[in-house]
Amino acid sequence: MVGHQNTIYEATAPAAMYVAGILTHPAATTPRPYRNVPIRAALLNWLASTAYDASDEIVGRAEQHFPDFLAPGTIVASFRDLRPMLYRAVSPFLRDSHEDVREAAVIAALILAEHPALAEHRDHLAVHARSILDTSSNGHNQRVAQKALEAWGHDTPGSEPFLEGPWDWEPHSDGRSYLEPPF
Repeated sequence: MVGHQNTIYEATAPAAMYVAGILTHPAATTPRPYRNVPIRAALLNWLASTAYDASDEIVGRAEQHFPDFLAPGTIVASFRDLRPMLYRAVSPFLRDSHEDVREAAVIAALILAEHPALAEHRDHLAVHARSILDTSSNGHNQRVAQKALEAWGHDTPGSEPFLEGPWDWEPHSDGRSYLEPPF
């Protein structure tokens, strides 16, 4: 298993590093057969989903029941240490010419930027988060952007504070089956 229901497995980190490594491959621009969206967007969405599984929010919930969940050397702690490397792989696509790739990169970057070593990028990412709030029709992505802005102390003009509720984050929230791989 690479990931399932907010679980990070031993294979998750190598899979994420592989996906991050192939983002620049020319084949990543190939459109997916059932949607005219580059495979790169699906790869970035998978990275965002996986990063969310190791996010402060999810880890905080798990730590309530398992106090040593983030102990040094655990699978989750090791995966979370990869966030700066994953961010470096995602960030070149923040200004991609394809809207779906750009939005997927922004969402992945916003989630990865929880890592303290990436705090210096948050003001720059806030501009991208506001763009998601202004232009995206994806409610989940808008919530990610709003929560990031709120967490970083930025205003979210014209919006109510995000009220916690169940997340609809599904690994394939773009309408694909759970049986279909993201790439």
